[in-house]
Amino acid sequence: MSLDRRKQIIDAAAKSFALFGYKATTMDQIAKIAQVGKGTIYTFFANKEELFNEILQQVILEMKHIADRESAEQRPFHEKVFRILDQALEFRSRHELAMKLSQELRDVGTPMAKEALNRLESELLTYIEAQLQAAMDRSELEQGDPRIMSFIMYQLYRSLTTEWNKLYEPLDKDTIKETFYKYFMKGILRVTPYESKDE
Repeated sequence: MSLDRRKQIIDAAAKSFALFGYKATTMDQIAKIAQVGKGTIYTFFANKEELFNEILQQVILEMKHIADRESAEQRPFHEKVFRILDQALEFRSRHELAMKLSQELRDVGTPMAKEALNRLESELLTYIEAQLQAAMDRSELEQGDPRIMSFIMYQLYRSLTTEWNKLYEPLDKDTIKETFYKYFMKGILRVTPYESKDE
């Protein structure tokens, strides 16, 4: 019963944060949506920040689940890492909470919104870093600093999918993928998909 009540509170809080953002959400609102007394919330969570962090952790786990699914696919590494970036950032751009936090950061500059978005970004970078390190260990990639490499990959992908659109017509997925391969992946792959080891 207590687990059901806890889930009820988390679901209500997720709805409130997605609708109103972090700053405008109150424990009273969450209690009203959850149809429980405010005191009931405090039996599970010490404050709004703790409740928010619980929900943010769930979003991170959802994003990692999407990335895990892509990394499990049998594809060449450069395609796999592109798909991880593509699907994870697509998830973030469409997730109601992430969208609301981005809006709140733009409009109000709430520190908690900034911290949450940075955490999502950091978790994705850490995930990609681990993928790069594993590929280096398998001798699929040239040796290098996986943290720097993951940052460059992420920034290049974001530039092509988001920043580019502020100045020019959006690029289609194939063009983004080809550009991503040509200007980054080709330089770190030990053997490109178009070469054999005997060449």
